[in-house]
Amino acid sequence: MRVSRAVPFLAVTMMATALTWPTPAAGTADAHCARQGRVHVPGAAFQRSACLTDLTTTGLAGTPYTDMADQAGLTAKATRTPSGVPGVQIDGYFPDSSRFNATHGWQHDAQFVIRLPDRWNGGLVVTGAPGTRRQYATDTAISDRVLAQGYAYAATDKGNNGADFYRDGSRPGDAVAEWNARTTQLTRAAERAIAQRYGHTPRRTYMTGISNGGYLTRWQLENHPELYDGGVDWEGALWTEDGPNLLTSLPTAVARMTGSARDEDLYAAGFARGSEFLWPYHEKAYWGVTQKIYRAEFDPSYDPGCPGPTAGATPEQVLAPCATDAAYDYASRPESVRRAVTRVALTGRIGRPLITLHGDLDALLPKAVDSDVYARMIDASGRGRLHRHYTVEGGTHVDGLYDTYPDRLRPILPCYRSAFDAMVSWVERGTPPPADHVVSRPASGEVVDSCTLADRTEAAR
Repeated sequence: MRVSRAVPFLAVTMMATALTWPTPAAGTADAHCARQGRVHVPGAAFQRSACLTDLTTTGLAGTPYTDMADQAGLTAKATRTPSGVPGVQIDGYFPDSSRFNATHGWQHDAQFVIRLPDRWNGGLVVTGAPGTRRQYATDTAISDRVLAQGYAYAATDKGNNGADFYRDGSRPGDAVAEWNARTTQLTRAAERAIAQRYGHTPRRTYMTGISNGGYLTRWQLENHPELYDGGVDWEGALWTEDGPNLLTSLPTAVARMTGSARDEDLYAAGFARGSEFLWPYHEKAYWGVTQKIYRAEFDPSYDPGCPGPTAGATPEQVLAPCATDAAYDYASRPESVRRAVTRVALTGRIGRPLITLHGDLDALLPKAVDSDVYARMIDASGRGRLHRHYTVEGGTHVDGLYDTYPDRLRPILPCYRSAFDAMVSWVERGTPPPADHVVSRPASGEVVDSCTLADRTEAAR
């Protein structure tokens, strides 16, 4: 690491994808490709650009311009997405010493994608990969729609990725600290690249993201509000020096996996009553691996042999918990651990409008010890007027689980889209979003592509 993916569906994202290169658009040079050769991403060590007839996943699926496997599970299968957005795509990377990201065969981290639609609305949307995924992870969930609305789009792999991300850097916390630096770096570079393409910098820049991308959104609006006009945080991870954080809730989940904790202990740790049907899946895909790799990032001395130099050589090994994590007690660990977390901790002192969405059935980042706490932090900092906090009834950490439990869950994506539109209206037209509330799950009707934020039933906090 020189600068300064929670691992959802890890087994799926380890799969290789057969790719074929599409044919760049031809015959539309004046309107379509006129400035392509002039766009150079400031600071990039390498970049490759292409003019394409469709920048959305409809046009890019099966090509090296996206990675459908890395998006697995983030959206419901029936999700409808727009298509037919021509423009320029730039893929590349910034100087970096780590080599976790093998996309394009580059074996180089700090990879990014920037998409510049022909019909630009003057805005930019920036995001970072959720979990330990890479730069194309939110193409279906975020990129497709904002491109169709006319926004330029930029996404980063955060500078390290995969289950072994904790090996990046020389000090505890370095890998996560790099996520924030890479997001700032990409935002500044994308704005300057946009000026080369369109003749001026963005009039509006929005930060947004899912899970770790939501954490990045919170951190950027706290630390670099000058770069953004607002943000939408989709169940961002919460890091605080004294807790709560992942290392204060997940050990109890691991203890339940090993038989040393009861359901009541999970409730006490913040896991929601009613989410029990999701726990068996999270035991297999989330709890063990997430606890061990983030504990290795911030507290490597706790059990140096697990995960050790790698989280595992097979999906089964990667997803398996460290037995010692069942007894992990963040509060009793040395002060050096809290100092490592403090380097990336959130304060609630946002400097731009922020909308937070969180599902009440999130079984990885329980809302009670995450977004509910963060909302109180914002209020305590005197910034409550800049924040809206919506609880999505029936929402969980990844929308793909809706396909398994359509009678119990609802996808958060349509509510996220409504929240993004509400943010734009708030920033650009001065129309305040609805007050904090629970977005109720309708008893019947379509939920995969429909969500009205004004559907208020009770106060969320």
